[in-house]
This record gives sequence, C-alpha cells and structure tokens, in this order.
Amino acid sequence: MDKPLHLKEKIKEQYGKIALDGNSNSCCMPSSDCCGDTSSEILFTPFESSKAVGYDSDKLKLIPESSVLGVGCGNPTRFADIGEGDTVVDLGSGAGIDVFLAANLVKESGKVIGIDMTENMLKKARENAEKYGYTNVEFRHGDIEQEIPVEDNSTDLVISNCVINLTTSKENTFREIYRILKPAGKGKMIISDLVTSKEIDVDSINTENWCSCIDGALTKENYIDSIKKAGFTNVEILDEKLYMELDEDKEDQEKRQITSVSIKAVKE
Repeated sequence: MDKPLHLKEKIKEQYGKIALDGNSNSCCMPSSDCCGDTSSEILFTPFESSKAVGYDSDKLKLIPESSVLGVGCGNPTRFADIGEGDTVVDLGSGAGIDVFLAANLVKESGKVIGIDMTENMLKKARENAEKYGYTNVEFRHGDIEQEIPVEDNSTDLVISNCVINLTTSKENTFREIYRILKPAGKGKMIISDLVTSKEIDVDSINTENWCSCIDGALTKENYIDSIKKAGFTNVEILDEKLYMELDEDKEDQEKRQITSVSIKAVKE
C-alpha cells in the first residue's frame, strides 16, 4: 500500500472511532501539548474544546449535542456571513457541527451539504439530521481531494474546519473547491486549518501525527500558494493564533510551531 493510501485508511480508522465513542477524551485544543500523547492527563470535553477554538456556547446549544466532537481548530462559520437561502458545502463535515450551525442560518430556503469520507461519521450526522428534523441538510460520501460530489458553479460558500491539512494534495482539494463555487465573485471559501513553521519530509511522517492534523500541515506560505495555484486570486487571512508547539527529537532543533489560521478566498 502506498503512503497516501495508507494515510487515508488511517484517517478513516481514527475518525471512525471518534464517531462511535463521541471523542469523550478530547484533548486537542490551542496551546495544549497533549495531541498524540496518550499519557497526558489533560482532558477536555468536546464542548469545551469547541469553545476554546472559537465556537459560541449559546449557538452550540441550538444544534444536536452529539454533533459536537471537539476536533476542530477554529470556527469557519464565525467569519462566513451565511445568509438565508445560501447553498453551503462543508468539507469533512464529521458528525455535522458546522452543517447544523449553517442550516440554522440558511433557513428552509437554503441548503447545507456535508461531505465526508468516513462512513461512521456520515451515519451519525444523518441520524442527527433525522432525529432533530433538519430538512435543509444532506450528507454525501466523498473524497475531497479526488472529486467533491457537488455540481460545478453551484455553491455560495464552502467551509471546512481542520480537514484540508489531512489531504495529501492540498492543491487538488482547492481546485475542487474552486470548481463548485459560483463564479464572478458570488462564491467564497472560508476555512479554518493548521499550518506549520516547518514541514515534515515525507520519509519522516508519523501517521498518528498526520491523523492529528500535524505532520500533514504546510507552512502558511505554501498553504496560501496552493490556494492561488487552484485559481483563487483574492486570498485573505482572517484570524491567526498559535495552536501548539512541538518538541523535536534533537535537542538543538527549534520547536515546531503549529498555528491555527482562518482564511477567506473568493472565486472571481
């Protein structure tokens, strides 16, 4: 099995487990050093982790509790200016946190489509939608760096929360986002993700760290360059804050900084 395929299978395995257990031992949050460290005693509820990365507790209380898994690194809906009647696509939608938050804003005249490649997550999200009567949402299976299962030029807004760094080809993913957005400045992308001060060589990648959104991260410059190569000309950093620092194996090496960024790009 080649490396990209192996990584993808590990991602499905890890997030499939999170869907089943509810991520009750959530520990990843800004300035925490416990991601990937199973010996850590620092544990937070998914609700607390979501608040720490920018979600409003009052709005979280208006969506299904089991859709809040605490696995994001920001809150793209905070910057998205979602309007009634909008068509929104959420990439890596998980159990549906951002889909349901957006659904409450687009109302019945709008639609929110969640895309995920993990069957357990899709099952959980669909159960949440049915149980709580969301008729303006849909969850589709898809690999976002291969083909997003959405029509060309059809989407007002694409959102994503700490998922694109899990892909092995960021540029392919951004090209797919560009494809589905409405043209002439009507379609925009608002994403939260992690970038790094130093990229990891492919031969040094740790699969657990990749699944924890660390080893797959690009530098901010390369991340933005991937967005521009996909066709976007208007790229803006909306928010930026230190997420964590990682000790390197060698004592003389500087700590690797992982930074959470929220980015906006418009399809002209």
